[in-house]
Amino acid sequence: MKKLFLGSIFQDGHSNNSMFSSDDSVHRFNPTYTPIILRQTLLALGIEINTSDLNVGHNVNFDLHIEGRPIDPIRVKDSYLIALENPYINRFNDDENYFRQFKHAFTWNPKFFHLDNVTPIHIPNQMNWAPFLPFDQRNTFSCLINANKSFPVTLNSDLYQERIRVIRWYEKNAPDYFHLYGMGWQKPPRKPGVFGKLSRRINRIRTQLYGFKPFPSYRGEIRNKRDVLATCKFSFCYENVRDLPNYVTEKIIDSLLAGCVPIYWGANNVTELIPKNCFIDRRGFDSMESMHAYLLSIDNQRYSEFQEAIISFLKSQEAYAFSSENFALIISEKIMSDLLNK
Repeated sequence: MKKLFLGSIFQDGHSNNSMFSSDDSVHRFNPTYTPIILRQTLLALGIEINTSDLNVGHNVNFDLHIEGRPIDPIRVKDSYLIALENPYINRFNDDENYFRQFKHAFTWNPKFFHLDNVTPIHIPNQMNWAPFLPFDQRNTFSCLINANKSFPVTLNSDLYQERIRVIRWYEKNAPDYFHLYGMGWQKPPRKPGVFGKLSRRINRIRTQLYGFKPFPSYRGEIRNKRDVLATCKFSFCYENVRDLPNYVTEKIIDSLLAGCVPIYWGANNVTELIPKNCFIDRRGFDSMESMHAYLLSIDNQRYSEFQEAIISFLKSQEAYAFSSENFALIISEKIMSDLLNK
């Protein structure tokens, strides 16, 4: 279709349309599939988007901001916001007055659904999957794939620390049943506060001078999560925080797409979005001991039931709602409608 409109897209760390390249140079586990799909969907409607540096000197009809960020108030009138990041990490994503400035905003957060300029949307995923390996062909019992991060302050809902508890429990009680992957685990865990930083620094010196391994279960970084999840029976899928409604990220979706049964802790309404027979709800256990005992009780038949439920979900409209294609369609149709009405 002939180009009718032009938009500038803003995302920290990106220029020269880098977010539409085949590889994402900014985020290790956040491939550019979704931005590419969004750009293609807009182009099909006659709307071209580029990073702002490529639109200099051209008549730009609107701006599209990926995540809350400082912006020039003069430009906000014809601007759109996609706010997906955890509001504890990006404080702009927790500010109603900030949202009100935009022509329209898209977010998973029900805190803003009462605003006239907000449309609900799920965090998007590339929803491709292949036949699953059965229970007896999955050689790794359980895994956790995350970066070694923490919040700078103490939060009651913090799940970064719960991930550490999972790791430490398995390293102490069942080391052969757990593998750790991701960035930064060759370093000591991050802890909030002055004493936390001091402790981490001391242990960092131990790793550098004496070969101390802060996480003996660590197996290294991986380029493709699917390579691990496809041969693992269970994966620990903990969000950054618990009890944020609708905040369901790629962690559980990646596991489902690989036929690996997730152990999930995060959104308090997760069973409204993903059937409860597709995953193991960590909230149902009072300790790591009881949960691990339950995992050991799962046999080939029970595991097959999990995988059948996962396949049924992945074929459903409920799963399509988490897709990059649905994400791009919702945003593109709204922007096109506004442009035509204007």
